[in-house]
Amino acid sequence: MHNKEPLKEILIATRRHWDHPQTRPAVRENFLKVIDCRTSALGAEVFASNVEEKVVYHTCKSRACPSCGYRATLLWLREQWNALPDIPYSGIVFTMPSILWPILKGNRHLLHDLPALGAAVIEQWVKANYGRVCQLIMVVPHTFGGYLNFNCHLHILVSAGGLRESECRWISSLRLNKDGLMQAWRYAVITYLRQALKRQVLQDTGGKNLGRIFKSEHKYPKWIIYLREYMPKKHFLQYAARYARRPPIAQSRLSEVTDREVEFSTKDKRQKRCVTTRRSLQNFVADLAEHVPDRYCHAIRYFGLLAPRAKNRTLAAVLMLLGQAKRPRPKRLSWRFSLQKYFGVDPLDTHGQSMHWVRRLSPSPGRN
Repeated sequence: MHNKEPLKEILIATRRHWDHPQTRPAVRENFLKVIDCRTSALGAEVFASNVEEKVVYHTCKSRACPSCGYRATLLWLREQWNALPDIPYSGIVFTMPSILWPILKGNRHLLHDLPALGAAVIEQWVKANYGRVCQLIMVVPHTFGGYLNFNCHLHILVSAGGLRESECRWISSLRLNKDGLMQAWRYAVITYLRQALKRQVLQDTGGKNLGRIFKSEHKYPKWIIYLREYMPKKHFLQYAARYARRPPIAQSRLSEVTDREVEFSTKDKRQKRCVTTRRSLQNFVADLAEHVPDRYCHAIRYFGLLAPRAKNRTLAAVLMLLGQAKRPRPKRLSWRFSLQKYFGVDPLDTHGQSMHWVRRLSPSPGRN
């Protein structure tokens, strides 16, 4: 395969393996969108100048699409940079043992509750150690590792200070404890899974004794979590946006794609070097499909002072206590100006003449 869009070519080549009723609806919907992206299947806008006419096909806006996701990433970064106050933040990564990954993989409905569970762990720990203090919390759930394996974990940005509403005062220094958070996270996850098993909303995953697994993991001495006491908001937002709005693997990592297999590079954290991984086309697409979120599943969740209700009620007061002015929400950039700003290309400039909109082409039926 020789194409500037290898992911689209892979999906086209393997379509008979995933385009059938047994495939999860969200996977079929997003993969079909990627195939139709920037083709006549989605329609187009026609622009013209005195010397030339140009057809610009519509994009799919899918999170599984590498090209659409990149522009969405840049626009989201602008909005979040303006919305978050300029204060110190901490970065937390909540992981869980690999023995629990297949359980969540086979019970995808439980994934929705994990961000709320992680935020509640932080809120309860802070309450137990500092009293009723409300922080800004942003949670980005991930289901993938570097090898495209199913690896469920949470990336969390939390403010290093918090609002004590009873005193109308901003507490500027809240030190988090890694071991305390780890124990609270471990207890919360195991308790949640036990309750799911008790209420019979946990499906069997290969005949394993789930009760015994939960008991042994609750007694396991240590889960791995990462705590970075100071993390610039820019660093976290760039990392979060890289995966929240785009597929779990960048096309630049696909070093070779043939008619039978895919070769891609991976950072091996144990070996501390880049390694090459090979997958058959069918297995590569099957791994990719596991990380396509279900419909209405948010890639980023907000809690504490960033929760939608609390944000409208208290964020203005927080900015006043911090002595900061509320920045206006940046205007949504048009397609043309976003390309000019981020890529230095004016798509409607031809030989020094600016094109103007002429007409719209309807989607071509029958492609799917």
